[in-house]
Amino acid sequence: MKMSSQLSPLRYLSSRTAFRLCLSLPMLVILTLLSACSERPQSASDERSDKKHIHFLYNFSTRSLDPHVDSSYVPLRAGITETLVKLDEEQLKVVPWLAESWEGEDGIHWTINLQEGITFHNGKAMDGAAVKASLERAMTENVAIRNALNIGQIVAEGNQLRITTTLPFPEFISELVNPNVSIIDVTEGDFNQRLTGTGPFRLASFAPGSKLELERYDDYWDGASNLDSVTFSFNEDANARTLALQSGQVDIVYRPEVESLEVLRAQKGIEVEATSTFRVHQMTMNMERNSMQDVRVRRAVDALINRQEIVDTILLGYGEAAKGPFLPSLPFAPSFEPGPSGEAAAVQYLNEAGYKLQDGVMQKNGKPLQLVLLTYSARADLPLIAQVFQSDAKRIGITVEIRQIDTPEDYMASNRDWDLATYSNLTAPRGDAGYYLNATYHPDGALNFSGAEQPELTAIIDKLNQTVGAEERAVLAEQAASYVHEQMINSFILHPSTIVAYNSEKVKNWVTTRSEYYMITNELDVQE
Repeated sequence: MKMSSQLSPLRYLSSRTAFRLCLSLPMLVILTLLSACSERPQSASDERSDKKHIHFLYNFSTRSLDPHVDSSYVPLRAGITETLVKLDEEQLKVVPWLAESWEGEDGIHWTINLQEGITFHNGKAMDGAAVKASLERAMTENVAIRNALNIGQIVAEGNQLRITTTLPFPEFISELVNPNVSIIDVTEGDFNQRLTGTGPFRLASFAPGSKLELERYDDYWDGASNLDSVTFSFNEDANARTLALQSGQVDIVYRPEVESLEVLRAQKGIEVEATSTFRVHQMTMNMERNSMQDVRVRRAVDALINRQEIVDTILLGYGEAAKGPFLPSLPFAPSFEPGPSGEAAAVQYLNEAGYKLQDGVMQKNGKPLQLVLLTYSARADLPLIAQVFQSDAKRIGITVEIRQIDTPEDYMASNRDWDLATYSNLTAPRGDAGYYLNATYHPDGALNFSGAEQPELTAIIDKLNQTVGAEERAVLAEQAASYVHEQMINSFILHPSTIVAYNSEKVKNWVTTRSEYYMITNELDVQE
């Protein structure tokens, strides 16, 4: 879908309304979608009223459940798969999960001891050989995982793994938090219908792009769930998700429509939770495009972004203006002096780059400045941010063409016909800066959509990867983030709150996590 670049310069609240009128489905279609969300195959657990079931509605759809390549991380979020270690979100440190303990003092030779007695959903033992096979498949199927893990050799003996990395890598264990290294039985083959993990729920069925049906795994190693089954369904329309909860067709909604939150709070039996997360909404700059190769143009783009007004009017206060990629409360977040901002500052930057505003058009050597801006609807606020930027840029003579895409990671990785993209990224899901910096700015990074290849920045990241001490790592992380800011490789807009609404009269023990990884757990239950 391509939106017109000739939108009138509406202000923010009216922009939201106008955009919804353009993109929202007719009510009949929405109701049809809601009906589809509530449909699920009849089973024995449906036929008896005493069975415990929860329906969870998520904002991203997926057509693949292969955990080693799925960018939506649905298998882990749905409680099918688990990783060797997980993030303790209170202490911001990595703690055991499928692994019981580990050691690797030199940063190269690692010994990982697995928990005893854990089985996959098919009853097979999760032993060293099975985990080795799973890790090796993840590295084979996912180049980014291979580059991130830096594993040279894996030796399995019983319930122990001995892993040698190709270089000193003190933060190796934290990379095992990544959902793409979930441990599965790789012998099953058809992961869309026979995905076999170790989590509290096993896959009963999967309709790509629509939903998963999950059943309790009675032999779950950490205590079987009290729930009999879970439906994990998808709908990328925030308004439709909200209506589904209000009508009682679903029990938990991830990221309901922000404008409806006060109405939801007023409705008896609905609880709304909002928490800060390790996420940032950013304006990704494609540095392979001619216009964006000039840092002064990138600074002009940054100057046009009115962060606080976007937080107040588009997110209705559910977030905070970003000063960099990391939440200010994190120990490795640098503090930047605010630079010039606003239309006048943007024009000044462009003038320094050789552009002049003539006849209402920002141009250089007779060529107008025209930008292609990508966005996607699964995060409802991103298209609105794109529309606001388009309107603000038009006032200083810049034409912005907005392109709506479906899967941003796939599109940006395989197409270079764009200048900017509104994109949302987890920056510290493992409690550390290393993940984001490696993924987004290292030449081998899976999320390096800017095409950044800066030797000085790469050297800082490489040094970070080989540094153990928390204080030393924080200094290097600040240096890297400061370099990104100075060169304006990407522009950071805001840190959104994660918002979840649910039926509090039914749902018990739901936890809204900061990492956004751990959703359907064995603790989730229904009220008696």
